[in-house]
Amino acid sequence: MLPAETYDYIIVGAGSAGCVLANRLSADPANKVLLLEAGPKDTYPWIHIPVGYFKTMHNPKTDWCLHTEPDPGLNGRSLDWPRGRVLGGSSSINGLLYIRGQAEDYDHWASLGCTGWSYADVLPLFKRAEDQERGPSQYHGSGGPLAVSDIRARRNICDAYIEAASTLQIPPNDDFNGATQEGAGYFQLTARNGLRCSAAVGYLRPIKNRPNLRIITNALVKRIIIADHTATGIAYEVNGQKFTAHAAGEVILAAGAIHSPHLLALSGIGPAEDLAQAGIEITKNLPGVGANLQDHLQARAIYASTVPTLNNEVNNPFLKARIGLQYIFNRSGPMAMGVSQVCIFARTSPDLTRPDIQFHIQPLSTDAPGKGLHRYAAFTASVCQLRPESRGWLKFTSPDPRTQPAIHPNYLATDTDQKTIIAGIKLSRRLAATPPLSNYVKSELVPGPQVQTDAQLLKAIRNTSTTIYHPVGTCKMGIDDMSVVDPRLRVRGIRNLRVADASIMPTIPSGNTNAPAIMVGEKAADMILEDSRR
Repeated sequence: MLPAETYDYIIVGAGSAGCVLANRLSADPANKVLLLEAGPKDTYPWIHIPVGYFKTMHNPKTDWCLHTEPDPGLNGRSLDWPRGRVLGGSSSINGLLYIRGQAEDYDHWASLGCTGWSYADVLPLFKRAEDQERGPSQYHGSGGPLAVSDIRARRNICDAYIEAASTLQIPPNDDFNGATQEGAGYFQLTARNGLRCSAAVGYLRPIKNRPNLRIITNALVKRIIIADHTATGIAYEVNGQKFTAHAAGEVILAAGAIHSPHLLALSGIGPAEDLAQAGIEITKNLPGVGANLQDHLQARAIYASTVPTLNNEVNNPFLKARIGLQYIFNRSGPMAMGVSQVCIFARTSPDLTRPDIQFHIQPLSTDAPGKGLHRYAAFTASVCQLRPESRGWLKFTSPDPRTQPAIHPNYLATDTDQKTIIAGIKLSRRLAATPPLSNYVKSELVPGPQVQTDAQLLKAIRNTSTTIYHPVGTCKMGIDDMSVVDPRLRVRGIRNLRVADASIMPTIPSGNTNAPAIMVGEKAADMILEDSRR
């Protein structure tokens, strides 16, 4: 064990929130900050190419390569759960989609007792983080670390989706993060000049040489050091060498919805019965650690196309070479975009006051990122329920930090979840049958025309749906007995220890979760600095 160093703040996890914290906390030269990341530096070139997540997901260089336990809601299937293991975390391997969620999501958090987390409270943080290429406005900021840009190239199939949606009374919307979320339009991306803007690029790269900030990669954190119910440091390992670091101020977990609760459990903080069975000495019985797991499940509809799609271009050596040259010389073309291009937020019933489903429209088809595109012309509409009622959990099984917790998503466990995703597939079919989109539809491949009744649709969804990579909620913020952190993100019963990442979200935001995770980092930094001055 090498001699320990002392820091004011120790941040575990250099993902979406951790990079924000490192930037904001080290802005004061008086604060000595340590940032630890389990994965490597973000030097792998495919990280920075927008379409590169086909190369980074399911790749142990950049991905934890987690998988779930067999899930009853998916007819016993186990799913791969990509989670970023590299500087930037999942913001380095995600689909670059910039969606904040609905104002009502954050007002709901506040109604649960999470004071300071209403939409009015968090909107300034979203704006502060943002460098919106359209410029500042009531809803947007410019000059922040996170680049947000429009998709440049547009495809006829994508335009046809927006027109078909309008025919079905789903209005066009060119800003899902503005006055209203409902509608159809093109996504904005966390990208600048054809390159990904991960949290590491936006928040870490400009300040990485600050003398009061130390960044250590390939650091496996083994446990939080706790004395007299106070976090005093962490124990970690780099290339087999063991280290400790002392915290004069606070330890902040920003390791994500799987690894933040896992680190709490490894440190004896969690459900006492589970920890005892795993052979972990109990420091603090917190039954909410690892509970309240939520994720967006995507059910995909795939249509054979009457015209060539990106499948044809990628599978043709000459057209594929042209795509590469477009990117090399102009930072343009398919490689400069996310795979999901058009977004639709819609209501499955006119009785609802706000959208309950989201479509990701892709001018291509594949079985999964990293597994190659189909060799025939096709396109995809994936649909997910925005606010699932089902709740999963993590099961902690070992004191060994290399043994990942068992992930039980518990998908489709309620009638509402089942009915909503069935309704989403039905809406996808109505869109496909509506001009001008219907002109591009040769046939439905998945779930297939033979699947018609609700029972058949549910069975097909259980057999084919997959995660859309949005796990949250496992260190829930709140004021009830199952809360892990209070509204200032302090772990209950342990001094000088906070959690600041997607795990603290009491309910999942209505949309993609990267922008909300970055907002959590901004909010946490403000609170930590405020509390330090008291």
